[in-house]
Amino acid sequence: MGNIIPVERSIIPSFDFKEDALHLARTIIKETNDIEKIGGYKFGVGFLDFGLKVLVDIFGDLTKKPLIYDHQKGGTDINEEIPEVFMDKIVRSRIKTIILFPLSGPASQYEWIKAAQDRSLNVIVGGEMTHPRFLDGDLSEGKSKDYTEIFKSLGLERNLTGYIRQSAPDDVYELAARMGITDFVVPGNKPERIKHYKSLIERCGVLDPVFYSPGLVVQGGKISEGAKAAGKNFHGIIGRAFKDSQNIKQTALEFTSQL
Repeated sequence: MGNIIPVERSIIPSFDFKEDALHLARTIIKETNDIEKIGGYKFGVGFLDFGLKVLVDIFGDLTKKPLIYDHQKGGTDINEEIPEVFMDKIVRSRIKTIILFPLSGPASQYEWIKAAQDRSLNVIVGGEMTHPRFLDGDLSEGKSKDYTEIFKSLGLERNLTGYIRQSAPDDVYELAARMGITDFVVPGNKPERIKHYKSLIERCGVLDPVFYSPGLVVQGGKISEGAKAAGKNFHGIIGRAFKDSQNIKQTALEFTSQL
């Protein structure tokens, strides 16, 4: 497979909206499609009521840039039959690029990635997410909520940390790299982790990895810092900052200037 995004660094608007999703997505595409460093567009489960085939038709009429489908978080189901069923549906919808976060173990990860590869789909693999309390031992809170108090109010006196062991993301990225994956989702609000994963993936034989980063702007990550940590190939994924913008084109130009 060739490069998913034709430029080395770009911004990818993400259509993760609660309301007016289709209208907002169409507006963002129309306002940004002529900007070279807008590398593509990401959409996910917020559009399932429209149907994936319909969306590919709608978005495809507006842009020739890559459309990336994020199943949030695809690749976590069992290792038998379901991966093939899922990927067959993706192929029939004419989606060419998918994001997987295979967090339920190496057997499932292998089969989900292989099912996609067998169908010549572009695969982007993530292993670490951006939200609080993802990894074991993490007791961080959200921006607006005190989860320690919330859990206590439910009768849980012990501290609830993240469910995923600390070393699990390393294993996810390594297995993906060993399977020939070259494109990876990494947390844009954690530049030191981006550096860590870059080094790990390169040691696995991927000499020119490509990184995609959510967690920017609204979640605190800085585009310039994420790009610096990632090196040559970096694509910032930004959603809410576009949704809340009063001038989408100007916002896109501002973000791309920080690459």
